[in-house]
Amino acid sequence: MLLSLDFSGDVPIYQQLRNQIVLGIAAGDLRPGEKLPTIRALSSELGINMMTVSKAYQILKQEGYIASDRRSGAWVAPRTDEGAALRKLEDALRLIVAEARVSGIGLDTVEEIIRNLYSRPS
Repeated sequence: MLLSLDFSGDVPIYQQLRNQIVLGIAAGDLRPGEKLPTIRALSSELGINMMTVSKAYQILKQEGYIASDRRSGAWVAPRTDEGAALRKLEDALRLIVAEARVSGIGLDTVEEIIRNLYSRPS
């Protein structure tokens, strides 16, 4: 798994790891059922603490992106319930739209950004 982390940025490493795995799933680089590296292997490969990888995996599991068990390790979960995904999307967009309004960014601009992001590969 090819991941790139910014150790000098403001985004915590576990969040960067979580985000990159979600982007990999969205782009089709990680497919449902595909095994993920063990916590130990990924932490060694990236040169980060095992607890950091564990936290990212826990969040991904809570969000339904991955599944795991002690014997089989972690793997990409099957696609989630569309209704739950829509509710989560609406919750995330609510804050983004509020921030856009406060910044004076118009609806047309927001729609254009979303169209551009949605149409290109992750």
